[in-house]
Amino acid sequence: MTLFKRRYRIETARLRGWNYGGAGWYFVTICTRNRQTFFGVVENGVVRLSPIGEIARDYWAQIPHHMTANVAIDAFVVMPNHIHGIVAILESPNANVETLQCNVAVVETLHCNVSTTAPAARDPDNPVARISPRAGSLGAIIRSYKSAVSYWCHHNGYAGFGWQARFYDRIIRNERALRIVRRYIARNPAKWKYD
Repeated sequence: MTLFKRRYRIETARLRGWNYGGAGWYFVTICTRNRQTFFGVVENGVVRLSPIGEIARDYWAQIPHHMTANVAIDAFVVMPNHIHGIVAILESPNANVETLQCNVAVVETLHCNVSTTAPAARDPDNPVARISPRAGSLGAIIRSYKSAVSYWCHHNGYAGFGWQARFYDRIIRNERALRIVRRYIARNPAKWKYD
């Protein structure tokens, strides 16, 4: 932890020097606030999703359909208090991509078309530009996903829902690592009782 403006803060978990907006495969874990079991329960090694869990699952599956960048998803699982998933940012012929906040979920009641790159973040002289996730980056994708799920929850009677502020990621560097992560995700429900 470092001291910033007389307050301690946790340093970034991202790998220094890595381009999180460039092509790459990532194992991502996103947790609910205080690890509350908003998404459902595990019974006999099978996840039984709550309505919030179903939305979290459906919106995750829709990520590639709502990103203007070349984004794909691979194996994923929605657990009672977290999500594990593989996100791939593929080679893109267009380096200047824009993502839409809340764009992971397009439903009749959800009309989000606000850029994740706020006007202040577009100005390179503004300090916010240095700390905001770049459009099309892993951070922007996850922020958009979390925002869409939160929006749905707060507009459908689940005002207490919340996410942990950060997310965990690990760069998947080869086929062997990809196989290991896929196996871990597939076996996660069976290991829930040890969580």
